[in-house]
Amino acid sequence: MGSNVVAFSGTTTANGRGLLLGNPHYPWQGGRRFWQSQQTIPGELNVSGASLLGTTVVNIGFNDKVAWSHTVATGVPMNLHQLTLVPGDPTAYLVDGKPERMTAREVTVADRDGAPVTRTQWWTRYGPVTSGLGASLPLPWTATTAYALNDPNAANLRGSDTALGFARARSTRDVAEALRRTQGLPWVNTVAADAAGHSFFSQAQVLPRITDELAERCSTPLGRVVYPASGVAVLDGSRADCALGSDPDAVQPGVFGPSRMPVLRDAPYAVNSNDSAWLTNAERPLTGYERVFGTLATPRSLRTRGGIEDVAGMAARGRLTVADLQRQQFANRVPAAGLAAADVAAACPSVLPAEPEACRALAAWDGTMDSDSRGALLFDRFWRKFTGSVPVAQQWKVPFSAADPVRTPRGVDTGTAGFAKALADAVAELRAAGIAPAAPLREHQFVVRGGERIPVSGGTESLGVWNKTEAVWNAAGGGYVEVAHGTSHVQAVGWDGGRCPVARTLLTYSQSSNPASAHFADQTRLYAGERWVTSRFCERDILRSPALKVVRVRED
Repeated sequence: MGSNVVAFSGTTTANGRGLLLGNPHYPWQGGRRFWQSQQTIPGELNVSGASLLGTTVVNIGFNDKVAWSHTVATGVPMNLHQLTLVPGDPTAYLVDGKPERMTAREVTVADRDGAPVTRTQWWTRYGPVTSGLGASLPLPWTATTAYALNDPNAANLRGSDTALGFARARSTRDVAEALRRTQGLPWVNTVAADAAGHSFFSQAQVLPRITDELAERCSTPLGRVVYPASGVAVLDGSRADCALGSDPDAVQPGVFGPSRMPVLRDAPYAVNSNDSAWLTNAERPLTGYERVFGTLATPRSLRTRGGIEDVAGMAARGRLTVADLQRQQFANRVPAAGLAAADVAAACPSVLPAEPEACRALAAWDGTMDSDSRGALLFDRFWRKFTGSVPVAQQWKVPFSAADPVRTPRGVDTGTAGFAKALADAVAELRAAGIAPAAPLREHQFVVRGGERIPVSGGTESLGVWNKTEAVWNAAGGGYVEVAHGTSHVQAVGWDGGRCPVARTLLTYSQSSNPASAHFADQTRLYAGERWVTSRFCERDILRSPALKVVRVRED
């Protein structure tokens, strides 16, 4: 999945006030959809935004003074301790040479039919014993070794406190204070802007206190492999000095305090697209944080690189308004095209001499994933195949340089093994599905709601498009027939000096999942037409709504 968010400070805007564009990428179906609401308690609370199904607070939103959004962060919110077991007793382990017994806890839950299912968990001083972190990292419990999982968020119920702090905030300073006071967010970055012209970024995750020094001193052989690569620490559980320490400003033992977290205040722009905090602002890189928070001086995703190019250019032009945020959301520019499209089109006639139509489509493509773009579908299918089959080191002529991280790597290597096959396979795939290489995107990237085909613009993670759309390919059906996840709840927020925020919003898959509802596809149609909902935040605007219904509930 993933998300984008950018905050602009008043130094870049037309009126000296802040701006925020939040663009979370989440599933279009199921239990992780957002729903929109405005929550008002006179004199106490007035906030508008989106919440994940099942939550009672606004997760991403704005009030009359501040707006915020989140992106999934790169910090690793757990770690492992490798246990040395007592010979002959797999439920006891050694710490500084002394045996400690595990504690058995029986847990019973109901299965889908309501029948009880009981399992035994074995707990240690470090947490419960685990058999693996998915298929990628099996952790077998043998006669000599076991692994305990430390998850500092297992009992973290402070997320609602954080959200309420945001809802009541009057400035980005208050947002920072809510993060400091509650430490309630396990897995996201926070970006905010306010009416006074401040911008703010913080990777305020609740993370195990794994310093690089601790990892160097206490990593097991497995940990020395996986920690540099992934940030997952595997520490020696047989040594008491390898336990996690505590920071004095942390709200619970064993986690980092707020003073250790990456923060950027009042930069002209602060942007994140799910990479680490390093290039939140390319002119003011963030450094000095521990590996568990994310990497430094490593290649960025195309979405990160394209986002930085876009927002840095916007900040440099200045005099920004909410309308500029709206244009950015639907620019649908393909960063991969700027790096590779010209080379691909130039190589096409020699690689596919029997496909002049396909080569002409690539040469004429406008480099966007707009619904009317021709050639976009072909490049998209090619790029998926090329980047999915060719090692990264062989894709580019100019390798990554930490001194030029936004512009490198670049120059697609059309002579590398796999390039010709990826291009030929992409054309063949379209032909087999009955799709012309120059067919407009709208004919083949769409969703069906109530029998109506609604075209969906935007592009994939691999293409780096800000307006992310990850659609399901169905060759038999002739294209992308459903959106799995991507752009979800979008908010473009600013202030004009009045009492009401200037806000435009979109819930791409619409408010209701009930096909019989009038709100099953209304915002999806707006999204297809690149139109927005004008937020009615203030009471006077709400009362002017022609469709307003007032329902009063009385307690008897």
